[in-house]
Amino acid sequence: MMERRKLGALEVSAIGLGCMSMTPIYGVPDPEEAIATVHRAPEIGIDLIDTSDAYGANGSNEELVGRALKGRREKYVVATKFGNIRLPDGKPGAKGNPEYVKEACDKSLRRLGTDHIDLYFIHRVDETVPIEDTVGAMVRLKEQGKIRHLGISEAGAPTIRRAHKIHPMAALQTEYSLWTRDVEGEILPLCDELDIGFLAYAPLGRGFLTGAVAVGDALPQNDRRRDMPRFQGGNGQQNLKLVAVLKDLAGKEKCSPAQLTIAWLLSRQPPVVPLAGTSKRKWLEENAQAAALTPSQATFAALAETFRHGITQGDRYPAVMMARLGL
Repeated sequence: MMERRKLGALEVSAIGLGCMSMTPIYGVPDPEEAIATVHRAPEIGIDLIDTSDAYGANGSNEELVGRALKGRREKYVVATKFGNIRLPDGKPGAKGNPEYVKEACDKSLRRLGTDHIDLYFIHRVDETVPIEDTVGAMVRLKEQGKIRHLGISEAGAPTIRRAHKIHPMAALQTEYSLWTRDVEGEILPLCDELDIGFLAYAPLGRGFLTGAVAVGDALPQNDRRRDMPRFQGGNGQQNLKLVAVLKDLAGKEKCSPAQLTIAWLLSRQPPVVPLAGTSKRKWLEENAQAAALTPSQATFAALAETFRHGITQGDRYPAVMMARLGL
């Protein structure tokens, strides 16, 4: 049975299933295979599934997850998010006013086909609204039984402290992987101090750390990664050199690069819950096997040195999206 970990007072599987790629973002997935993947998760010990009202067009990702949950809701710890929006000019924005929080939650509940959300996240911080007001609205949702635990995503340390003061945050969800280690300096220690669980999204570097994802023009035209600086031009070519080392180390450990990457995250302190996204059962099963791996300390040391902070070339998002992180 898979190890269990804590996100605040909430207990979840040590590895979670991210659902973002179950609707078009890195290409066009098969929705029936995606649903089968959600169904397979609890059979192999994974009960935490994560979506957002921002994934897919018009909440389509939540709707797909809702189809998968039908008749088996009790098997899952369901996390979703609000507040990551598109502005009228098409640029990314955030929305956290209390009226919107209630409206967004009600819509998510309908799409998911459930009467409660186990873990509800502020997806992006709205700098025009005091975080106390946003969290206060979430507290009222909890009092009404619509949500069970509160979380926040991609927030800076001062905002996390302010939010946690209003109501304990069960979890912080932020990108963390071998090639994205920014949280190690301040954010992870803060989570440890406040007993906030850490949910690492994009633990496989949006597929890059599997060793099977192309860069630059080799990516499909409808693949969102074409817009991300780390996958572009010279950045992508330099980053492929890091993956070559990862592949070699994985070969020595007799596992896949993805499994070694997840095992490295599972070894971090304070404990981290990697949220490995996929829309296919075969990758879900491969990722789950990482929980049973015990790579050598020499391998972990080599990974930490190869992927030392700052070595990755290029930002993880375009500039307009990077500006919204860590508020």
